[in-house]
Amino acid sequence: MALLNESARIDILKKLVEIPSVNEHELDVANYLSEILAQYDIEAKIIKIGESRANLVAEIGTGAPVMAVTGHMDVVDPGNLDDWNSDPFTLTQKDGKLYGRGSSDMKSGLAALVIAMIEMKAQNKPARGTLRLLATLGEEVGEEGSQLFFEKGYMQDVDALLVAEPSGYQIAYAQKGSIDIKLTSKGTASHSSMPNFGYNALDPVISILAAVNEEFRAAEIPVNTILGNVTVNTDILAGGVQVNSLPESAEAQINIRTIPEFNGKDVLNKFDAIVKKELQKSNQNYDVNMAKMLPIELKQADISYEVMMDEPAVISTKENYLIHLAQTIGEKYAGEKIPVLASPGITDASNLMRDQDDNVPFIVFGPGNTTSHTANEYVDQKMYLDFIELYIQLFDQYLAE
Repeated sequence: MALLNESARIDILKKLVEIPSVNEHELDVANYLSEILAQYDIEAKIIKIGESRANLVAEIGTGAPVMAVTGHMDVVDPGNLDDWNSDPFTLTQKDGKLYGRGSSDMKSGLAALVIAMIEMKAQNKPARGTLRLLATLGEEVGEEGSQLFFEKGYMQDVDALLVAEPSGYQIAYAQKGSIDIKLTSKGTASHSSMPNFGYNALDPVISILAAVNEEFRAAEIPVNTILGNVTVNTDILAGGVQVNSLPESAEAQINIRTIPEFNGKDVLNKFDAIVKKELQKSNQNYDVNMAKMLPIELKQADISYEVMMDEPAVISTKENYLIHLAQTIGEKYAGEKIPVLASPGITDASNLMRDQDDNVPFIVFGPGNTTSHTANEYVDQKMYLDFIELYIQLFDQYLAE
């Protein structure tokens, strides 16, 4: 018999959604989870990072094998509140759906992991092995929490990893890597009618971005048979304050999705070469055609870039016991065959699976849908509750094998 009834299980998710852990304040989530786990004799360790941020780790069972399960405690900003039909930080039940920021990504998955642990502990499970919960901070921005878990050795003895991100009834066993680069340009302001008295900070940025788009989409860039091709997108471009003045500063933020055949090091080598080449061309053109009234030191573009995030691609084996078991158990709840696929997105697995043997399986499998990061985000109530039961069976049977 279940220890927590349906109402109690929804209430745990409700309380998690009520904590506005937008890109920080994960300590509040960790404290709440620690209190809940302690009520059922599960000891949790909170690892603080600063005043308002923390990771949490908890275990049941003992010895090998060790199965790690992970979920992040942060959420993205709700955006324009006028686009919501309800308070994003109040779990709202309507037509079989549970609405709220993080209901899909991924406080439902996190709650399901915690409740599964509580129910297993009450049944003296697992009979063999260890189930380790790794609740992370900052997955939405920078993945600092999973990096800390990796550095502190929490994955060294792990035999399998489940990431409870909102996949719904499909399983991901591979994911691309991701690099975020911030490109900054400094110029000299002047009136637009007299550009020879200034230096347009946007000009070299535009040239570099055009070259990046062309060269990273060229035919000679390798393609992975599972993950596909490298992708590049400029997501933020800013410069200038008004239309009749040359901008004295400009900034672009670029995201590049990587594959093992063209990894972070390859990307940065190519990006650096592009910046140097385009900068040389830009300076030559400017010196000849523009800024003739400027001192020589102001005729040169001042360009720099910063790598804000560099997470590797992860590919596990498609044929393994964890995937087979997750499919078999999951299909009872989905009512149909569960596909196994590769994901273009990234998860905390990028850090947690660093240096792991290729035979260590990992899957992304959790309640949720494509409303993540949108207004009126929701999780299907039945799916949330079903995943709790699914996890209990999956964790117990995997560790018993």
